[in-house]
Amino acid sequence: MENLERFDVVGLGVSTLDFLQIVDELPGDETVQKAHESLLQGGGPVATAMVTLARLGSRTAMIDKVGDDCWGRLILDGFREENVATDWILTESCATSSISTILVRRRDGARSITYSPGNAGELTPNELPEKVIANARILHLNGRHFDASLMAARIARAHGVKVSFDGGAHRFSEGIGELVRLADICIVARDFAFSFSGTKDEVTAGRCMLDAGPEIVVITAGAEGSLILAKGIESFHRPAFPVDKPVDTTGAGDAYHGAFLHGLLKGLPLSGCAALASAVAAMNILMLGGRSGLPSLEEADRFLARKVRSVLDGNSTAI
Repeated sequence: MENLERFDVVGLGVSTLDFLQIVDELPGDETVQKAHESLLQGGGPVATAMVTLARLGSRTAMIDKVGDDCWGRLILDGFREENVATDWILTESCATSSISTILVRRRDGARSITYSPGNAGELTPNELPEKVIANARILHLNGRHFDASLMAARIARAHGVKVSFDGGAHRFSEGIGELVRLADICIVARDFAFSFSGTKDEVTAGRCMLDAGPEIVVITAGAEGSLILAKGIESFHRPAFPVDKPVDTTGAGDAYHGAFLHGLLKGLPLSGCAALASAVAAMNILMLGGRSGLPSLEEADRFLARKVRSVLDGNSTAI
C-alpha cells in the first residue's frame, strides 16, 4: 500500500554509489600507489541533500530509478540506514546502477572523479508518484530525469509545494533554465549563475535569476562563501567557515543545500539558514565521503555556538 505520509522534502535525482580513496597523488599517467583510506558510500547531489536533511531531523523521501544489481541494493540500504524513504525508488530488472570512483589527494582534498551512469534509464513523467509530491512541503531537484523533473515541478506548484532547484557547477544548459523559472528556491554554483545570466557580476547574476521567478536565490562559491538574495531584502554575503585541513570536499555543496532547506522548514531567517548551511558544509569536509561528516542538528548548533563565542572573544580560528 502506498505510504501517503507527508514528507518535509521529497528529492528527485540520480543516486550513485561512491567508491572513495585517499591517495598521495592524483594519477596523470600509469601508476601504482597505496590508498591511505577507502570508503564505499551512497552519493549523488539530491540524494546527499536528502541524507543531510534526515540527519538534521527532517522527514525525507527519494524518487529515482536504480538497477537490480548489487550497487543498487547498496544504494537503497544506504538510504534506509539514514531514514530516507525509498518507497518511490524504482528498481529496473537486468539493469546497472550509477557508480563513481573518487580519488582524493591527501594533502589538500583535491579530487579526480570517474563516473559510470549505469543503464537503469530515465524516470518518465508517468512514473512519478504524484500524491507524494503533492503532499510534500518542498520538492528538491537538479534536472536529472529532466522530463520527469519538469512534470514534478509543475505538480508541486499546482499543489502549493515549494520547488527547490540545485544548479550544480558546469551543469547549465539552455533547457535547464525552465526549471529555474519553475523554482521557488534556487541554490546554484557561481558558474551556473554566470551562464544563466550572461554576466560575471554575482549580484547582477543573482538579480537576473530572481527576475526569472524564484523567491530566493543563493550563489555558492565554495571556500569563498555564498551570496544570498531574495525579493524584498538587500542581498548579503555569508562567509564560509574556514577549514585548516579539509579531508574531502565531496558533497559539500549538497550538504549546504540540505541544511539551507532545513533552516527554511524551521522558520529561520535567511541569515540563519545560510549560517547553518555553511556550518554543515564545513563539518562535512572533515571526513572522507559526502555523508560521513554530516552532523545532527545538535552537533551543528554546538559548532555554531562555538564559532559565535570565538568571534565575541576575538579569537576566530579555522576548524
